[in-house]
Amino acid sequence: MQKRSVISLIVLVAVLVIINLIAAQIHRRFDLTEDNRYSLTTASKDILQNLDEEVLVTVFLKDNLPAEFKKLASANTDFLSVLRENSNAKLKYNFVSPLQDVTPGRTWADSLQAGGAAPINLTVQIKSGESKTDVYPYAIVQHKNNTQLVNLFASSKRNISVAELNNAEALLEYQFLKAIDQLKNPNKPFVAYSVGNGQPTDAKTYDLQQTISSNYKLFVFDLTKEPVIPDTIKTLVIVKPTESFTDAQKLKIDQYVMRGGKVLWFLDNLNAEQDSLSYTAQLIAYDRALNVQDLLFHYGVRINPDLVMDLQCDFMPFAVGGTAENPQFEFLHWNYYPLFEPRGNHIINKNLGLIAGRFVNSIDTISAPNISKTFLLQSSANSRTISTPALISPNENRNAPQDDLFRQNGVPTAVLLEGNFTSLYRSRLSTAQRDSLQRYGGFVEKTGGKNKMIVVADGDMVLNDVSPKDGPLPMGTNFYTVGSQYEYRFANKDFLLNCLEYLTSNERIIETRNKEIVLRLLDVQKVENEKTKWQAITIALPIILIIIAGVLFQYLRKRKYAR
Repeated sequence: MQKRSVISLIVLVAVLVIINLIAAQIHRRFDLTEDNRYSLTTASKDILQNLDEEVLVTVFLKDNLPAEFKKLASANTDFLSVLRENSNAKLKYNFVSPLQDVTPGRTWADSLQAGGAAPINLTVQIKSGESKTDVYPYAIVQHKNNTQLVNLFASSKRNISVAELNNAEALLEYQFLKAIDQLKNPNKPFVAYSVGNGQPTDAKTYDLQQTISSNYKLFVFDLTKEPVIPDTIKTLVIVKPTESFTDAQKLKIDQYVMRGGKVLWFLDNLNAEQDSLSYTAQLIAYDRALNVQDLLFHYGVRINPDLVMDLQCDFMPFAVGGTAENPQFEFLHWNYYPLFEPRGNHIINKNLGLIAGRFVNSIDTISAPNISKTFLLQSSANSRTISTPALISPNENRNAPQDDLFRQNGVPTAVLLEGNFTSLYRSRLSTAQRDSLQRYGGFVEKTGGKNKMIVVADGDMVLNDVSPKDGPLPMGTNFYTVGSQYEYRFANKDFLLNCLEYLTSNERIIETRNKEIVLRLLDVQKVENEKTKWQAITIALPIILIIIAGVLFQYLRKRKYAR
């Protein structure tokens, strides 16, 4: 009998060892979550399974983290394990403290800041009280001898919201796979910044240039000097022109589009500048007469000569009292600085925070054959438009806005156009113009396939303010609120990058932005109302059941042995 037991034990141990050996070689994970948070797109799997060399991911979410970022660190751990499994173990990852030394006397935090990674300063609860700490929600992806910095949390706000952290989790696949794809394919697309029509080239374009240069090969293209826009340019960016376009310039843009070129427009139809209010009590916004309305109209969009005012807007300091020598300032909402909350109806605006606009025009779409339109930015449900001549005065903020006037909902201010475009000059091209185009391949009447462009009715959206003390500020930062409780970095840069990526890059990569993790929050009011009931169910009820079970057991035991 004892021998049989020993044999059975040996057999059991052998079976367990075999099962573990098989499990170590064959591993399968099933994603049973409703939002597929642990599943990868086909494009991501293709990239991972075709890695030629090892990829190392270093994440800096470790040690002394606030509770919200501990959750983000855990989400990164789970997701990177999914990437490792799909890469045939060619992707490896580790978590490192930013305070750890890279070289003697130099920490990872020093290297991150030198590379442009700004920390988020937060308060952490510790045993002895509260402590300030710098959180670096970044990762470095290394492939061969090249590295790529990944921002795991785009916001820089001190008060971190659950929704923002949820969006950061949803974007993990996009952020990591985009970095890996760029490391595998280091050739950057060409993007041109158009000049020749009064476009800004000063310090206000500093962050714009830095942002584009970090992902693309950027150069300046003068529409007045070059005969055609070369096909090597993947996207032409036109930002806040102040001078009229000639027919020759419009023909160059038109033919560039017909040959498959992409255009990203940031236009101010009206002349309205915040700086002007520093010198005068009021200003009149008037038409710039850019002479591109016929071109855009033909493509299916019209920028209106008006201004969008919105109750959902940024702050500005206004004099509300005091004397001329010592005025008293107060931050008030400035309705001409609308804040756009992306509606997530397209991968360009999905999982983005608020986007700041300044003196924005509205957009109408026009019927154009074979062209689809998608609104990327729209005003809130409490907005209005005012037509030219529009009188703008700080005195408007002396009284609260009349909310009953702000009844328009979803006024479009940015639109994506996609489809088969036809040339504006198809039936109006002169013989001289046609002859001049012969040396560059001839006149093209329509696109050979699907093309796309984006029109944004705000030229300031991708420009940056300049501080006399600190120089150029990050895009999406309001100079007037810096250092105040209203300071906030809006998602303008992310919107710009998403637009460029959709126009120039591999659509399969940007499709990974479609992932959406459902935010399941407890009903705070219901929790408060039913707190006592659930405390009784979760705490008192188990104790009562144990007591009842104990009493019943003793009763049955006494009854059994009393016989």
